[in-house]
Amino acid sequence: MLTLAVGLMGCDLRTPPPVPVTPPPITTPEPLVDPVEEPSQASKDLTTYYARLQNDLLTQGLLRGDGGGADTPFSDTQLARNFVRIALFNEYRDDSDFQRPQATISNLRRWTQPIRMSVEFGNTVALAQRNVDEASVSTYAARLSRVSGVPIRMTDRNPNFHVLFLGEDDRRGYGDRLRELIPNISDATVRSFVNLPRDQLCVVIGTFSPGQSSYTKAVAMIRAEHPNLMRSACIHEELAQGMGLANDSPGARPSIFNDDEEFALLTIHDELLLRMLYDPRLQTGMTPATAAPIARVIARDYLAVGAS
Repeated sequence: MLTLAVGLMGCDLRTPPPVPVTPPPITTPEPLVDPVEEPSQASKDLTTYYARLQNDLLTQGLLRGDGGGADTPFSDTQLARNFVRIALFNEYRDDSDFQRPQATISNLRRWTQPIRMSVEFGNTVALAQRNVDEASVSTYAARLSRVSGVPIRMTDRNPNFHVLFLGEDDRRGYGDRLRELIPNISDATVRSFVNLPRDQLCVVIGTFSPGQSSYTKAVAMIRAEHPNLMRSACIHEELAQGMGLANDSPGARPSIFNDDEEFALLTIHDELLLRMLYDPRLQTGMTPATAAPIARVIARDYLAVGAS
């Protein structure tokens, strides 16, 4: 430091002539691209339709979110019977066109690996709505994991359970992407997904390895046109069905697995069904004849300790 200081003291301190500075060119920033596309009139009409539908159901006292109570008692016999009907039957055939429910008998199907869940949005879904939907799915996934015991984490790294929020315009152009997510999906199922009728509020598709009963992948689709409560109802039903409670039953009450729309959100009864499905006394791939008597024992045990 001393040598440097001396050197500075002995240097020529005359000011050199200024070097001309060329100002940087003025650039206009690229306009930000809005990722949200304007929905078509068909999509806007559906938004109006579903808002009216939700209001009509609420006026009738439906779409309950209380989980059931004193007005909806159920016995262990009813719980076991509902389990058999909901967990050991499929609502649609494996090659379904989703046009009409057609319950078919099934071996016990469930996840035997951790679930890596991701959320994907169509281009017409508003950014603020995406934040709400992601939070809703994350919160509900944690509940499903807690009840079933299946590890579920939210991640975009190699997901095996995709939750899609698609507007009418998004879904109609989604065929190629759906084939990417489920390479062995049938053409009939893709066509039905793309051309889903408006009375089909949401849908879930689960896949298995040939000859196996363990889920390898699932894709749930919720319409972006739904108002908030119907949106939540679809999240609750489709994600729970994607866990293995694949059918609906008109006798199940209090339950979201009933097309009467009385309940919008997962009930106490439905949580018990999910617990039963993943009870270690049942085994993946069990036939209904083998699983049904075990389910009766499990239901009796659950209700005997005040689970209802």
